[in-house]
Amino acid sequence: MISLPRASHYQISRKQEIMSKESNRSPVCQDLNLEKAKHNNAQRSLWRSICIIVTCTAAMVVNIASTSSVSIALPTIERDLHFKEEQLQWLVSAYSLSSGCLLLFFGRLADIYGRKKAFMIGTLCQVVFSLGGGFAQDGITLVILRAFQGIGGAATIPSALGILAHAFPPSRMRSIAFATFAAGAPVGGAFGMIIGGVLTQLSSTHWRSSFYLIAVMSTLTGISGMISFDADVTATEAVDWIGASLVTVGLVLIVFVLGQGEVASQGWKTPYIIILLIVGIIMVSLFLLWERYLEQSMDDPSRTPSAWTPPPLMKLSLWTRAKGRMAVILVIALLNWCAFTSWSFWVQLYYQNYLLLTPMQTMLRFIPLFIVGCLCNVFVAMSVGKLPLVVFAVSGTLLTASAAIMFAVIDTTASYWVSGFPATIVVVFGADFVYASGTIFIAKIAPPHERSVAGALFQTMTQLGGAVGLAVSTLVFNVVVANESANAGVTVNSTGSNAPRSAQLKGYRSAQWTCASFVLLAALLAAIFLYGVGIVGDKKISKHVDNDNTTAVRPESDG
Repeated sequence: MISLPRASHYQISRKQEIMSKESNRSPVCQDLNLEKAKHNNAQRSLWRSICIIVTCTAAMVVNIASTSSVSIALPTIERDLHFKEEQLQWLVSAYSLSSGCLLLFFGRLADIYGRKKAFMIGTLCQVVFSLGGGFAQDGITLVILRAFQGIGGAATIPSALGILAHAFPPSRMRSIAFATFAAGAPVGGAFGMIIGGVLTQLSSTHWRSSFYLIAVMSTLTGISGMISFDADVTATEAVDWIGASLVTVGLVLIVFVLGQGEVASQGWKTPYIIILLIVGIIMVSLFLLWERYLEQSMDDPSRTPSAWTPPPLMKLSLWTRAKGRMAVILVIALLNWCAFTSWSFWVQLYYQNYLLLTPMQTMLRFIPLFIVGCLCNVFVAMSVGKLPLVVFAVSGTLLTASAAIMFAVIDTTASYWVSGFPATIVVVFGADFVYASGTIFIAKIAPPHERSVAGALFQTMTQLGGAVGLAVSTLVFNVVVANESANAGVTVNSTGSNAPRSAQLKGYRSAQWTCASFVLLAALLAAIFLYGVGIVGDKKISKHVDNDNTTAVRPESDG
C-alpha cells in the first residue's frame, strides 16, 4: 500500500478547510444562517402580524406623502421662494434621486446589519430633514434638505420589504401583506395631497405645515416599528463601499444632466454638462464591471475573505433570475414610474398654472385616483393567486397610457368630467398593478438573503423612473414652450412667466405624449416577455408562525 507524502496530507486538510469555509458562505447556508431567529418556533399572534403589516405600510404612506404633499404646493413654493418653473422639478426629483440611488446600498446594509435597525435610521432621517425643510428660507436649501430626506426613504422601504418577506413565508398571507404594502402608495398619495392642499391654502404656515406633518408621521411609524418588528438577525459580511460609491455618484450625475442639460447656459453644449454626463456613464460602467468581478470572486473556491473583495452590492446574475424576467419586470417598473410620476407632476401644474385653480380645487380633482388605487390593491390581493402576471402588467400599463393620451389631447374648455375624471380614474392602474404583483413576483424568486436587496432594486427602478421621467418630460416641455414662443415672436424670460398660453398648452400636451410613450413601451415589453410567467401569488393561507427555517426555503419560479 502506497502512503501519501506529508505535504499531500496537509494539502488535503487545507482543501477540506477551505471547502468548509466556502460551504458556510454559500447562498444556501447564508439563507439558513442569516434567517435563523433566536426564537425559531415562536408563535406570533395575529395582532402582531397585523401590526407588522400596518407599520411597513405606514412607511410607504410616509414615503409617498413626502412627495405628494410637496407636489400639490409647488406653485405656492414657486411664488414664496422665487423658484423658476423649469427648476421646480428638483423639489420632487431631489427626493426621488437620493432615494433611488441609495436604495440598493441600504437594502444591502439592511440584509447585513439588520432590517429593523435600518428602518429606524430611515425614520430618524425623515423626522430630522422634514423638520429642516419646514424651516428652509430659500430654494437651494429646500432642494438639499429634500435630497437628505430621500435618504430616509432609501432606508425604510427596502427594510420594510425585507421584513415582510421574512415575516410571511409564501402563502396567501404574504400576498395580502405585499398588496397592503403596495396600497400604501395611493393612500400616501391621497393623504399627502389632501392634507397638503388644505394646509397649503388654509394654515398660517402654508406649505411648511406639510413638512411638519411628515415629521410627526415618521415619528409614529418609528415607534410602531420599534415595538412590533422582530429582533434583528445580523451577518458578518463586509460591505461593498466601492460599488455603492460608484453607482450613487454615477446615477446622480446622469439624472442631474438630464434635468439641467436644456436649461444650462449653452444648453447641451455647455462644457460641464458634457463632462458630467461622460463621468456619470463611466462611473455606472465601472460599477457594473466591479460587481461582475466581485461575483466571480465569490464563486472562486480558493479565495480568502477580504475587505477588498466583499459580496457584491448587486449581483448581476440577479437580473437573470426567472430566465431574465426579473430584468423585464424591473425595466417595466422604471418605465411605468417615468409615466405615472410625470403625469401627476404636469397635471398639477396644468390645473394650477394654466387653469388657475387653487391647491384645494386641484386636490379635489385627484381624490378619485387614490380611491381607485386602494381598490386596485384589494383586487390584486384577491386575484394574484388566480391570474397570471402578464394580465396585471399589460392591462395596468395600457390604462396608464390612456390617461396620458387623454391629457395630451384635452379640450381646455371641456368639463373636468369629460377628460380629467376618466384619466384620473385609470392612470393609477399601471402603478398599483405593476408594484403589487411585481413585488410579489420578486419576493418569490429571490432567496431570503437577497430579499431586501431585490426589493431595494425594484424600488430603485421606481424612484429612478420618477426622476428620469420628470427630467425627460421637463426637457420636452422646455423645448416645446421655447420653440412655440419663438414662433409667436416672444423670447421666454428666466421664469417662463411671459410664455404665451398657447405655447404653455403645447408644452403640457407634449409632456403628456412623452408620458404615454414611456408606458406604451412598458406594455409592449410585458406582452412579449412576461407571457409565460404564469401565476405568481399563492392561494393557500399559512399560520402566523415566526418560523425562519420555513422562510429560508427557496420558492421555485414560475418562469
